Amino acid sequence: MARVNVELKAVDRDPEATLARCLDLGAVDGGVLRQRDVYFMARRGRLKLRVEEGALGGELIAYRRDDSPDAVESGYVRAAVAAPDELAEALDAALGTVVVVSKRRHLFLWEGVRIHLDQVEGLGSFIEFEAVLPDAGDVAAAHSKVDRLRGELGISEDALVAVGYADLLQDGPQVLLRAAGTAMVNAYAPYSEFKVGAAVRGASGAVYSGANVENVAYPQGQCAEASALGALVAAGETAITAVAVVAERLEHCPPCGGCRQRLAEFGGAEVPVYLGRPGSEPSTTSLGELLPGAFDREALDA
Repeated sequence: MARVNVELKAVDRDPEATLARCLDLGAVDGGVLRQRDVYFMARRGRLKLRVEEGALGGELIAYRRDDSPDAVESGYVRAAVAAPDELAEALDAALGTVVVVSKRRHLFLWEGVRIHLDQVEGLGSFIEFEAVLPDAGDVAAAHSKVDRLRGELGISEDALVAVGYADLLQDGPQVLLRAAGTAMVNAYAPYSEFKVGAAVRGASGAVYSGANVENVAYPQGQCAEASALGALVAAGETAITAVAVVAERLEHCPPCGGCRQRLAEFGGAEVPVYLGRPGSEPSTTSLGELLPGAFDREALDA
């Protein structure tokens, strides 16, 4: 059954001082955990397999959380796993592995809030709050407790982190280019023989991909970008934070005019657009550069 947290993450610039403040607050020391999270491609939200050192099994965790530096709600489902290694192999074969996050976590518990003092391999020191509902009260109470902890531990605005450890570790453009490249291989382009794949990242961090689909009646064909946006909407999302386009016969394939307008419907002018092939340095532009003066919703109110 799905549960909800209110979460906040920040860089921890002084781990010793943070530890002392947690103890001064009267937080209960939950011990040190060593965790390994394997992230897989997911159609909706994020999917990870967690294994703790010394544990007999593991946990499969599916969750959705918008990328934001502010305290936000995260919905999640946890399932106990008896054979994590075998499951990881199966999920990798079926979905593909995105990234592996290894960390040392010192856990504290305070009024229904889990305080994580994390040392993440390849990233450094972080602090994370998870106000667990209903243990921390209702949503308003959970937000209030997270705000208080932020003040008590002296977390400044510039220390806040908008994304998860997996996003910080992985090369964002390459993740999108790989997803677009995989979709491109399956493109249906028997008439033009010009295969294209596209991928978009939703606000939840999930990646949605699609390929061009041609039709013998030419106007009925569909571009790769439209296919990717259809997958995004079908998953319940309506905003994009990045785009990648890969073509089989062109090193850098920009979206056509119609797809520039389609993408502008779901993303602002600052959204990056990566053009290239997986493994190579992409040509990077933005939706605003591709479509200056885009027709948007404000025009309807004129």
